[in-house]
Amino acid sequence: MHALRLWSVRHARGLRRVYDLFSRLAPVVAPVARAIGVTRTEALLRPLERNAKGLLFDCRMCGQCVLSATGMACPMNCAKEMRNGPCGGVRANGHCEVKPDMRCVWVEATAGTKRIAPDHLAHPTPLLPAIDQRKRGSASWIQVIHGKPNPAFQPPVGERITPQAQQGPLERACRSGRFVITVEVAPPDSANPADLLARAEKFKGLVDAINITDGAGGNCHMSSVAASAILTTHGFAPVYQVACRDRNRIAIQGDILGASALGVQNILCLTGDDVSQGDHPQAKPVFDLDAVSLLHIARGMCDRGEYASGRKLLTAPDLFIGATANPFVPPFGDRIANLEKKIAAGARFIQTQFCFDLLMLEDFMRLVRERGLHQRAHFIVGVGTLGSAKALGWMAQHVPGVHVPPALLARIAAAPDQKAEAKQVCIETIQALARIEGVAGVHVMGHKNEDTLAQIISESGLREQTRLHCE
Repeated sequence: MHALRLWSVRHARGLRRVYDLFSRLAPVVAPVARAIGVTRTEALLRPLERNAKGLLFDCRMCGQCVLSATGMACPMNCAKEMRNGPCGGVRANGHCEVKPDMRCVWVEATAGTKRIAPDHLAHPTPLLPAIDQRKRGSASWIQVIHGKPNPAFQPPVGERITPQAQQGPLERACRSGRFVITVEVAPPDSANPADLLARAEKFKGLVDAINITDGAGGNCHMSSVAASAILTTHGFAPVYQVACRDRNRIAIQGDILGASALGVQNILCLTGDDVSQGDHPQAKPVFDLDAVSLLHIARGMCDRGEYASGRKLLTAPDLFIGATANPFVPPFGDRIANLEKKIAAGARFIQTQFCFDLLMLEDFMRLVRERGLHQRAHFIVGVGTLGSAKALGWMAQHVPGVHVPPALLARIAAAPDQKAEAKQVCIETIQALARIEGVAGVHVMGHKNEDTLAQIISESGLREQTRLHCE
């Protein structure tokens, strides 16, 4: 089955032509379908579609076929059921984060899309809606017969500018043009808010915002929404991270409303890590949404004042909404299409995975500038440090999405004080990033390493430059 799925991707251009012919001819039988009845016609088509598409594409019969928009690779084979592009955890060999023996469905989809249209990046990137669970198991061909051959794409959102008086510290910093600094803090394994505040306090006066992770790595901590609300109450500017892994669209929208009601002004939309690598590998992942559909829903709540269902809100949230990008894993340059989807769906700032490879980041930012994406969103590049070359090498080997060049590992390993050398590398990376056009700031990361991160921010000299800019 998998071999045939790969064959279909290799022959995506020919299969697309067959589909286009089918979609033109199928409406001829619409009068017959209407005479028989929609229910009976669908019952006749369902086994034929299941067998044909199951053989060629390993189809999961979602009832909302998007093969024509995904290079003839069925996105429902993605372990996270992502319908708008690859996650940030694709392995270096192009395989899936969750199923290491399987090639990433979206790496395949990208290959198929390039075969259908070699200039695919020149075309507007369609936003595929979140899956409609009511249609699972139904036939998509019935829609083609009735003249609806293409999936229902979501419209891109427009530019949104919050009035300056209502902007939070992070949005004001991004719009000021100065170099932005954010830091990541994992919520504590504690019901005592003092444990969180003690760690956040180390960054007072050093950063523009503090990201609060949402079950990072599939591990359980204090909820991101609660931790973000605690920081807001104590004068910090949190970025509330929202992962699609653990909650469906009902719970996520409720949390977004609750966060806004508690004064949180920034959210970061993520798909989420694989649960099998966390402390609850027996948990059931949800993935009702992917990051792109979550972005679109969050912007709909802010811009149109309505839930994904269309029901109106009494008071809409006003949020500075962000997304993530990973320039350092397959399909590399072709990831720009997924990034453009996120910006079209409503992301106003982008935070990246750890940057240990400046050459790769420069290539990525060149593509960003070519497409003018740096003018539509603020790019904040992830940086960080670990205490030794061994720890850094372990992360590169075991944390999908992290890429560390061998030369960098060798430099740190050869140093008399590996921790100091790793810290120096991070400072040099920050200073180099500040010179790259389109990079709006850095996002400093390091699990439970707050003291070192604070030192890196201070010693990089960026905070002093920020103070001079403000004066």
